[in-house]
Amino acid sequence: MAASEIDGLHKVRAASVLSLFSSGSTLICCALPALLVALGAGAALSSLVSAVPQLVWFSEHKGTVFAFAAVMLTVSGALQWRARLLPCPIDPVLAEVCTKTRRRSFAVYLVSVVLFVVGGFFAFVAPILNS
Repeated sequence: MAASEIDGLHKVRAASVLSLFSSGSTLICCALPALLVALGAGAALSSLVSAVPQLVWFSEHKGTVFAFAAVMLTVSGALQWRARLLPCPIDPVLAEVCTKTRRRSFAVYLVSVVLFVVGGFFAFVAPILNS
């Protein structure tokens, strides 16, 4: 496997993991508080916020959080799309590892997109439906 191919796979994996964390932050700002309140665990939410007051920052800056997550998901999706054309090694063992890595990376990307959509629903759509 050429160095550029390995570098390309590493970029895809790094972008997928970064998009997972950035879209996970959308859950922290919006979906997790809504879920806790819906389950009647408002006291647990207030305890969580008092223990970790930095969580409020995510809610106060949800536009920025979602914009950053959208950019990261777009970059990760573009890298996923480009990496699908990269050849895997001829060695059967390395080819299997290459294929598994691509599948796992794509699965992480899909989880990131789902987290982003769920967080976006609770941040932007649910308040409109609630009013």
